[in-house]
Amino acid sequence: MTTTRARLPRRLSGGVWAAAAVLLVLMLLAAGLALSALPGLKDVFGTETRDRSGPALLESIKDISRYDAASGSFQVVVDLEKDAKYLPDAVRGTRTLYVGAGSVDAYVDLGMVGEDDITVNEDRTSATLRLPHAALGTPALDPDRSYAVSKQRGLLDRLGDLFSDNPNGEQAVQQLAVRHIADAAKESELTTRAERNTTDMLSGLLRSLGFTEVRVTYGTSKAGS
Repeated sequence: MTTTRARLPRRLSGGVWAAAAVLLVLMLLAAGLALSALPGLKDVFGTETRDRSGPALLESIKDISRYDAASGSFQVVVDLEKDAKYLPDAVRGTRTLYVGAGSVDAYVDLGMVGEDDITVNEDRTSATLRLPHAALGTPALDPDRSYAVSKQRGLLDRLGDLFSDNPNGEQAVQQLAVRHIADAAKESELTTRAERNTTDMLSGLLRSLGFTEVRVTYGTSKAGS
């Protein structure tokens, strides 16, 4: 009596391999979530942070002649969404809700003032100064007050984070937050406040030196023209 054995196919079709790969990824993700939910295992597989950075090196020193006369604090909520064509968000796509807080300084560059921009009478009792208009500095994002509220990522994006050198990077939303803060600073009265504060500072300084009449104007200085 002869027995026959069913022959298994040596090669699986491409569709079977793709389904198996997706199933394996889902199993790994589910296993990771299950392990993280068990009490006590977080401590066993927890990470330890060590700062092995070297000392900071001074690269250059630059003299600053500007007078920081005003500073504004800003906060913006960034809602950044990235979608992929022909794919649902659950498979490919990200959406990040980020709160960005930062400050912008307004300054007057006193280094642009030349000798022709300062007029003093013979009795040294009256002085007229012509200064350049106040300008805005680069927005500085405060990492202690900036944070991600929520992050939504598709399956492929989560898988990509496993092999990424910078998983969950927030560079895009941080850059967008800085841009919005800069736009808000332009619409504010920071430069007007900076010019008023600079005028008060210089008037007080010159009056303490014996000047009784001080006039400060703003425009394109002759030294910078």
